[in-house]
Amino acid sequence: MQVTEDKIPLSRQRLPRYLQGDDVVTAAQKLLGQYLVTEFNGKITAGRIVETEAYRAPEDKASHAYNYRRTARTEVMFGPSGNAYVYLCYGIHHLFNIICGPPGTPHAVLIRAIEPTHGLKTMMDRRKMTKLKPQLTAGPGVLSRALGITKELSGVPLFNKESMIWIGKGERTSFQIHSSPRVGIDYAGEWVDKPWRFRIKGNPYTSPAK
Repeated sequence: MQVTEDKIPLSRQRLPRYLQGDDVVTAAQKLLGQYLVTEFNGKITAGRIVETEAYRAPEDKASHAYNYRRTARTEVMFGPSGNAYVYLCYGIHHLFNIICGPPGTPHAVLIRAIEPTHGLKTMMDRRKMTKLKPQLTAGPGVLSRALGITKELSGVPLFNKESMIWIGKGERTSFQIHSSPRVGIDYAGEWVDKPWRFRIKGNPYTSPAK
């Protein structure tokens, strides 16, 4: 796959209003096309967000904060909107979420896939890949590995001038959004079929529909 590294400046945004409101489903859609950026030891890596999932607490049984459940892991979800929520899945994969919603309302958007745009060699080195393929960042666990994201970043503000991880402003490009049910939540009862997984239609870095 031939890709030329994107020259778009990865400017830091101010916390957008859509992350502060109560509509996490809209927030998950508006994050599509924005950039997820990290900088560690002077190395910048980034990608355009192309797939997300919305988790609406407290009623969503698929949410870690269902029924306002508070644990050492989920406590950061009750913090300010615009902060990171990173957790370890199956003891292997670090999954990156963005906290949103009014104060004390632990909504979250899981970033499921990005289209790599900056620091491609660094990302491939982290993934031990020699050729650029969609598998580099097409999945929540692998994108975190490619960007160097670990659970130590949980709670970090994403709209802060000093943070080593942030949301960069995307271009105003038109694209179609495809919605489908979320995956890996068979335990969530009536919430299983909510069409709260959003992808940029036709983007090769997204995963197949459920």
